[in-house]
Amino acid sequence: MSDTSKAPAAPYRSGFACFVGRPNAGKSTLTNALVGTKVAITSDRPQTTRHTVRGIVHRPDAQLVLVDTPGLHKPRTLLGERLNDLVRSTWAEVDVIGFCLPADQKLGPGDKFIAKELAEIKKTPKVAIVTKTDLVDSKRLAEQLIAIQQLGAELGIEWAEIIPVSAVGDKQVSLVADLLTKLLPKGQPLYPDGDLTDEPEQIMVAELIREAALEGVRDELPHSLAVVVEEMIPREDRPADRPLLDIHANVYIERQSQKAIVIGAKGARLKHVGTTARKHIEALLGTPVYLDLHVKVAKDWQRDPKQLRKLGF
Repeated sequence: MSDTSKAPAAPYRSGFACFVGRPNAGKSTLTNALVGTKVAITSDRPQTTRHTVRGIVHRPDAQLVLVDTPGLHKPRTLLGERLNDLVRSTWAEVDVIGFCLPADQKLGPGDKFIAKELAEIKKTPKVAIVTKTDLVDSKRLAEQLIAIQQLGAELGIEWAEIIPVSAVGDKQVSLVADLLTKLLPKGQPLYPDGDLTDEPEQIMVAELIREAALEGVRDELPHSLAVVVEEMIPREDRPADRPLLDIHANVYIERQSQKAIVIGAKGARLKHVGTTARKHIEALLGTPVYLDLHVKVAKDWQRDPKQLRKLGF
């Protein structure tokens, strides 16, 4: 007789989940931890993400496509307005929304502003993800979990889950993937096995350069800094076993006075940016790279529709 006691295999699931939250809530770090490699730039400067980056998590039972969004914020520029529009259009298209709230900061007006918008989205399941738990003790974490539960009750949000996680400490990262996957619809894989992102290589290279340029700069610079990769071409006349990719990129800032900050004394800072970025780009592309960087002024580009289009926004 055949054994009929075995439980049927769980159906394969696939779909999109997005992480939302105010700037610097740990969304990009969590995306990278779940995918297992860097697909989104991270920085301790708020508002570093400017594109929705899709990171793809492959599992035997599911394919989870993560959409990392810019932090929703009160915009002061046309760029800020466009980034907020990008977040809202992403919310409308995903299967699950993960609301990231840092454990080390009390719920503030920014969190409540986002939660009110989430309350208007009735059908999409919402998971509250308490990030950066490695920065707090158990008492503070418990207080934050209770506060998030109360926030949901006040606004009529029924959290599908509330889960604490530390992407840096790799605590409960796989559990986040489990919980998000359970909420996806049944379906076939959306991307080929082995793909980790659908972000174009030129965009990812530009983001890695911008991440390197953001390290250790003054507060006003992150918002003013944009990177455009003008050209990525294999060097001609190289032997097959010693390829070299030439990458030419421009780093744009808004004012002439910012140029000296990016370049540094005798070009030292720009050289450091190039060295740091090149290592990450070579790891991403799997080939040696020659990186040529130039710093250019695009006056008040964040407020100029023509300049924004030129810079890819």
